[in-house]
Amino acid sequence: MKVTGKKNLAGYGLAPIEWDQVRDMLTSEITQAPDTGGPNRHTAWLTTINPDGSPHLTPVGFVQLDGVWYFTSGPGTRKSRNIAADPRCVVSVATHPFDLVIEGTAARVTGADELRAVADEYNRDGWPAQVDGDALTAEYSAPSAGPPPWHVYRITPATVFAFGTAEPYGATRFDLS
Repeated sequence: MKVTGKKNLAGYGLAPIEWDQVRDMLTSEITQAPDTGGPNRHTAWLTTINPDGSPHLTPVGFVQLDGVWYFTSGPGTRKSRNIAADPRCVVSVATHPFDLVIEGTAARVTGADELRAVADEYNRDGWPAQVDGDALTAEYSAPSAGPPPWHVYRITPATVFAFGTAEPYGATRFDLS
């Protein structure tokens, strides 16, 4: 991921948040287990675009591999149907020392090697997923995911916003290419 632009959004003369800190957070293990983040855990929120142009917001479980974020979704879910029609999306998550908003696109992953790597990462995180054709299956998933199989999606960020939640605070926009 290459940063092509950086803009300080803070109107109070605060220093911009450094990309290295943001990159380190994006590539770290942001756990979603209970009692591991504020207020009780880190929840990633995915916004997709409904057919009428209105937003659709839902929590998603995600994993990251080498700075690339992945999530799963049943093929019949609203988010999967929305992404098939318009891949633009936003992912947000509250962390410390800043909240992150990632604007970009989601693309379905169908390659065997990438699916296997994502399944392995979900297994390391405690979800016993396995590759089944061009999707994942497991004994269980989120109640809202619908029945297996579940498609895997990769997020490609175009813009990342970091909003400081700790000293020195601030807000910075990063344009990526």
